[in-house]
Amino acid sequence: MVVAGVTGALAFGLVGLALAAEPATSSGTPAVVVRADDGDLLASVPVGRRGFALSYRNSVYGTRAEDRYTLATPGRFRLVEVAADQRAVLEEYYALPGPSRAAAGDRRNWVSDPAHRMVFRELNIAATDLGERTLHVPGHRPVPLWRLVGDGDPIVVLDIEENPQ
Repeated sequence: MVVAGVTGALAFGLVGLALAAEPATSSGTPAVVVRADDGDLLASVPVGRRGFALSYRNSVYGTRAEDRYTLATPGRFRLVEVAADQRAVLEEYYALPGPSRAAAGDRRNWVSDPAHRMVFRELNIAATDLGERTLHVPGHRPVPLWRLVGDGDPIVVLDIEENPQ
């Protein structure tokens, strides 16, 4: 698997962007699929067209932050929003270009738009106990990704695949 660095993506807690072959299409419902680095299926959560989020503990501030995605073209997803419990995480640590705004009724206190609305086919992330990365899909229970892998190989790969009906 070839992994290319993404400018600014490390600031969002992303390990990198892995380009993969376009998945086969079917009449099924899209699902966020989580695989181990070796390709073993760890989780699959139907996402419909609503999108999903990845929350994690910011390593410097120690508070929760979240990257939010919507589905783009088939098999791809786009980063559309970054949220955090502390405003400083967005404005100082990530240095996002626009002002953050209060997020009443949101899972996080503050939200901001990313500098670039990056589009991914696959996303490699480190699912460590320290970061407590968690997948959030509306209408489903959160999936604590760090509990799906061992400390020796904490890398997981997120992808959008068609879920057979």
